[in-house]
Amino acid sequence: MMLGPIEIEVIRNALTAAAAEMDITIWRTSRSTTVRELLDYSTAVFDAEGNNVAQSARIPQHLNSMGAALRTLLDGFINAADWAADDVVITNDPYCGGQHLNDVLAFRPVEHDGKRIAYVGTLCHHIDMGGMAPGSYAATATEVFQEGLRIPPLKIIEGGVLNKAIWAMIHQNVRKPALMLGDLQSQLASLEVGGASIMRLATRYGADALLEATARILDMSEAAMRAAIRAMPDGRYEFEDFLDNDGVATDPVRLHAVLTVHGDEITVDLNGCADQQRGPINCTPAMSNCAVYYSIIAATDGAMPANAGCYRPVKIIHREGSVTSCRAPASVAHRVAVSHRLANVMFGCLHQALPDRMPAAYYGGSYVATFQTEGEDGSREVLVEIEIGGTGANPAKDGVSAWSFGMHNNSNIPVEMIESQMPLTITGYGLLPGSGGAGTHRGGLGLFREWRLDSPAGIFTANMDRFRFPPYGLAGGGPGSLGRLLRIRDGVATPIAPKSDGVRLLKGDIVRLETSGGGGFGDPAGRDAAAVARDATLGYA
Repeated sequence: MMLGPIEIEVIRNALTAAAAEMDITIWRTSRSTTVRELLDYSTAVFDAEGNNVAQSARIPQHLNSMGAALRTLLDGFINAADWAADDVVITNDPYCGGQHLNDVLAFRPVEHDGKRIAYVGTLCHHIDMGGMAPGSYAATATEVFQEGLRIPPLKIIEGGVLNKAIWAMIHQNVRKPALMLGDLQSQLASLEVGGASIMRLATRYGADALLEATARILDMSEAAMRAAIRAMPDGRYEFEDFLDNDGVATDPVRLHAVLTVHGDEITVDLNGCADQQRGPINCTPAMSNCAVYYSIIAATDGAMPANAGCYRPVKIIHREGSVTSCRAPASVAHRVAVSHRLANVMFGCLHQALPDRMPAAYYGGSYVATFQTEGEDGSREVLVEIEIGGTGANPAKDGVSAWSFGMHNNSNIPVEMIESQMPLTITGYGLLPGSGGAGTHRGGLGLFREWRLDSPAGIFTANMDRFRFPPYGLAGGGPGSLGRLLRIRDGVATPIAPKSDGVRLLKGDIVRLETSGGGGFGDPAGRDAAAVARDATLGYA
């Protein structure tokens, strides 16, 4: 059948609804606070070639890479002809299409009348995958082998039957097997829900019509992206920013981009980025490309469906062996540090092309705090928290305070949830006065959070940045604040390095984190007097 524009739009929305149904399935059935409360997972629908065609409203870091991961599997690891409709393939290997070892990808094909019509996929950040640090977020790992259980592309379900050997191997190698495998079960259930939704569409329209629709949906997004790029002035735009260090050495790590707009295409040259590092901040291209795609899509007016069609007019150049295109077996646990900072760099480039649209730098990092508590009976609990900061101000208004932005879209784990499940007490949590960059429009505020250990002992791991190079302001605006991390014992505060493994805690110790605010926009002297008075009244100044 020949599909008209109304039918294409109906199918597009139905595919997006299928991804959303998968999203809800994971949310309602998952076990760990990392997935159920922090919402560190994503779901998507792909066409028969593995291109992302519809997605849930989840994590940009995941969604912009899942299609690349699926195509990597199909190109080099799994023969599509040998991948049956009731087989599920999983992997977490960054060198087989994954991101870092905590992120387990799961894909399942969908067939109708003997024809491959789609794939459905999920990605969850699991609470622990083994390795040298609780939570598998080792801050000082120097190779991927130290970071945990590395799963090559495997059929965890084959012919509709669970592979119990793989299940047992995972169970034996993670610190919290009930939580981890419970979340993996949620992923498998989500694939069932997504596959059933696609089958209903195929039954209504037919396999050929659905294949036609997915191709046209991608073409529509490509056309919209090309139109958005044509609206940008042609030119060469260059910017750089720095990570504090890699967690092993002390040298800053350069992130540099040259963005060239020519007609309806953009080229982003990342050759100026630093060499790959010994510490765990490295990215494969599938990871770092996420930041480039996200930033360019965010710079448009939002009129296009976000899918793989948006990527077609964008060419990304990497230097192999760099921090954005690392070689195995480089460590990658905290790869999001580079992707966040690369998004900040892209914002700086795009501001030069679109000065009336782009904001100043947001906090630009995931403040990952991991606790392992140790009970008197030898029991151990693990908590992974990912804190956030303030967003950058833009040409029209102040930044947003304590708002998940950029490469992630996480929620906060409720205090009551943590305290009911862990021997931890949250002794302080709130906005951090004065942390937003000054400007005609003020940067959003960062936050502070304090955890008190109530068990006899524990271990703390930190993967954080923006303690040395603050989020930049634009158009004369000031930078946001730097972060701080402290251990408070008997009232005495001692700094903790923001990238630390194995920090020993005793009962009653308090860990205090202060995150960065966003950069300001415009000359601070131009700020409205009423806005200054309001900041003082609300305690923001």
